[in-house]
Amino acid sequence: MITSEDFKKTLIQYLNLEDITPDEINDTDRLFGDEGLGLDSVDSIELVLAIEKEYGVKIDDATLYQHIFASVENLLNYINENKK
Repeated sequence: MITSEDFKKTLIQYLNLEDITPDEINDTDRLFGDEGLGLDSVDSIELVLAIEKEYGVKIDDATLYQHIFASVENLLNYINENKK
């Protein structure tokens, strides 16, 4: 099981989130938009690739994207539920 702390470190590393530490990211933070982490469409591609590389989890169902990527917590739950 991937911990929230470890997942946040992966987010920071793969998305080059400078000047932010894992403890500054709340599990309920939104990933995209002006609130939370403020990621954009380019970040989403990098994030999907990072999840596949680091955790072996593919997100194949596009209808679930909005829910899965709604928050740090949702994404981490999806990864933990689908990790091989």
